[in-house]
Amino acid sequence: MHRLPPLNALRAFDVAARHMSFQKAAEELNVTPSALSYQIRQLEGFLDVRLFERLNRAVRLTEAGERIVPGVRDAFERLAGAMERLKSASPPNVLTVSTGPSFAAKWLSPRLHKFLEQHPDIDIRISANMRLADFDNDAVDVAIRFGAGKYRGLHVEALADEHVLPLVSPKVLEEFGGRLEPVDLARLTLLHDDSANFLPNASSWADWLRLAHMDDIDASRGRHFSHADHALEAALDGAGIVLGRLMLSVRDIALGRLVAPFDLMLRPQAAFFFCCLPSRLEEAKIKAFRTFLFDEIREEQAFLRTFLGGKRTA
Repeated sequence: MHRLPPLNALRAFDVAARHMSFQKAAEELNVTPSALSYQIRQLEGFLDVRLFERLNRAVRLTEAGERIVPGVRDAFERLAGAMERLKSASPPNVLTVSTGPSFAAKWLSPRLHKFLEQHPDIDIRISANMRLADFDNDAVDVAIRFGAGKYRGLHVEALADEHVLPLVSPKVLEEFGGRLEPVDLARLTLLHDDSANFLPNASSWADWLRLAHMDDIDASRGRHFSHADHALEAALDGAGIVLGRLMLSVRDIALGRLVAPFDLMLRPQAAFFFCCLPSRLEEAKIKAFRTFLFDEIREEQAFLRTFLGGKRTA
């Protein structure tokens, strides 16, 4: 490995090149101008090349100085970022999971007690919001994201294939004699989950009705919700029929609180993904949460195989 110049001398060069003034650089670094000038000369001596042209009342970078400025600046920015990540990292026994409010409410929270029973030493904290976590600056260990799975710089794994399908409460189904036909949708309030509308080609009632050959039903009518769990809760209360995501509704379906009256489902171009920094995948707390997550997914698969057996996907 090549021997590096003194760090203080590199820092002096970086600040002086940014200000193009030894005086202002000295003020920022809280040193005297003569001390800063000495550090610059020390760096030039180490590199055996002049980095600044000293003019009467100003300085100017030489060609050599211009060449090394980007690399030196980038190195200090990376160093500052590394220190910031170290400061923002959660303690070893604290696991912070960032996810959307709907996934937190409908899937994660009802199952979280199992993780706590398995790992009582881990203090798990759920950060439920729609903002994508910044792994470099936020104190976040893991994220569960809904989207296309293209998250640069992260380890990304799909939790399961996603489906979108009409769901209704058993009470509403009984009002129609225990069976619904697509034509009956004209008499029901359509409940719209708009939370995935940030995605191109997000699945909608218009898509489902078109594939069901029900073009005479107005797909825009009904109630709209910005959170998926709110739309599902409205359906649970008998407020109408929702076009819901299977992963968020599977527990309600398994418990008989929601039923799927039609066999037609949509396959969206999105799913839920487990995300973390690749360098942290083998950390004990992250490894434990990932194992718990996929164990729960596998446990669901037996029910889903039976449920999906009578459905068709468009």
